[in-house]
Amino acid sequence: MAGSILGKLFQVSTWGESHGKGIGVVIDGCPAGLPLTEEDIQIYLNRRKPGQSKFTTHRQEGDEAEILSGIFEGRTTGTPISVMVRNQDQRSRDYSNIMNCYRPGHADYTFDEKYGFRDYRGGGRSSGRETTARVAAGAVAAKILKELGIEVRAYTKAIGPVSIPDTEYHYDEIFENPLYMPNNSYADKASAYLTKCIENQDSSGGIIECVITGMPAGIGDTVFDKLDASLAKVVLSIGAVKGFEIGDGFAAAASRGSENNDGFRYEDGQLTKTTNHSGGTLGGMSDGSPIIFRAAVKPTPSISQEQESVDKDGNNISLVIKGRHDPVVVPRAVVVVEAMAALTVTDLLFTNMSARMDSLKNFYRP
Repeated sequence: MAGSILGKLFQVSTWGESHGKGIGVVIDGCPAGLPLTEEDIQIYLNRRKPGQSKFTTHRQEGDEAEILSGIFEGRTTGTPISVMVRNQDQRSRDYSNIMNCYRPGHADYTFDEKYGFRDYRGGGRSSGRETTARVAAGAVAAKILKELGIEVRAYTKAIGPVSIPDTEYHYDEIFENPLYMPNNSYADKASAYLTKCIENQDSSGGIIECVITGMPAGIGDTVFDKLDASLAKVVLSIGAVKGFEIGDGFAAAASRGSENNDGFRYEDGQLTKTTNHSGGTLGGMSDGSPIIFRAAVKPTPSISQEQESVDKDGNNISLVIKGRHDPVVVPRAVVVVEAMAALTVTDLLFTNMSARMDSLKNFYRP
């Protein structure tokens, strides 16, 4: 199946289905000598796994990472790293009523049109469970970035109509509430809103914001592989994401050049920007300031309300979706966005190594 490989030098390939034996990823291009254990990956998987609160699916998956290759005595060997997460709590029978019809908001119809066949058990390859493999790979990338002094941090900015103003972020509170919001008070308001959605057998969307700090200037390319374009592609590759913006994003359309341009100045001999409307990129390359982007996540399409649909025989039907589903996917998608950003930035850092002759000389002729 095409579309399962990401990256040029730091390359990942995910595999597996929602109701198969497991989900996994092969990571190729990780340098040798990186300290890495299953626990390093587990920390990230625990943020994505189901059953964390009443706002996530009750599917009980341990999501335990198994490193099958590429590690010796606690360090990477430079060879492909294979990570597997076994599926343990599949209930394929929950999907028997939709095997011959198409769920609104899902990939059932388009997958059938492309391949003439689909795994209807939870969406198969199109399921959000595939992101388990992305998170496992992202954990490895994040550890590489940490060695370079680069941090990727994502969090929930908004759930439905409840949005945290930029001036009221408290980053130390992100892990103090089940929604991963940097403000416990707004998390309480969002929780009340979600409770009403559940009572109405409905779901909600939201906005995830991500900040990358410590990035040197000049990472990314000027044409097709722009840093912001690369981030947009990987973030939009997450199934539930329907929108992407970086910096001021769509608000820039209502701005003026005198307001939107970021000025430059030297402080203590370092070039800095007076503002960061661009979100940390200029001309498709990092400018040394924090990279800030947001992803718009749609409401979970699997809801218990009766919906209008069709079956394969051409009949109009009413459909009620059974099974265990998230009333909101935003909290579990936060770490997925973080992982995709880490994977993208790591690959671009690796490819940037050959951008200048002096870099090659410093490496090969110290």
